[in-house]
Amino acid sequence: MTFYELLVFIHVFSAILGMGPGFVMIYIVTKATTMTELKHAYIIRNRLHIFVMVGGTLLLITGLLMGYLHPYLFEQGWYVTSLLLYLIALGFGPTVLSPRSKPIKAMLKEHNGDEIPADYFILSKKLFFSERIENVIFLIVIALMILKPF
Repeated sequence: MTFYELLVFIHVFSAILGMGPGFVMIYIVTKATTMTELKHAYIIRNRLHIFVMVGGTLLLITGLLMGYLHPYLFEQGWYVTSLLLYLIALGFGPTVLSPRSKPIKAMLKEHNGDEIPADYFILSKKLFFSERIENVIFLIVIALMILKPF
């Protein structure tokens, strides 16, 4: 196995381990019916986010290393488009998702009682909309990596 093939192997596994959990993070919290369940769902969600962050970092590193080893990749439209879309999606974290998740985290920490407050649903709808956009971007990146259409 060459070093490049090892990078491809790590890249594919990183995609599975890193992006896979990201696609179910919304679903985990939407099934909660009480505040206790919601808090627990967010704990699970935060644990899964570690896989997303590690896998996402490895994806970027291995993808760039593959480009470094085979510079012609930077001339391929699918590679450059995938890289740009991936960087845009990564930028969602600090610029879009974090500001929308902070009020939810504060609400989970401060709320007493077992009824989910109405404000949560308003805040979570905005957060989940942004996460769905990010998921669509990641699906496009995956499709580009598989199909290499241009």
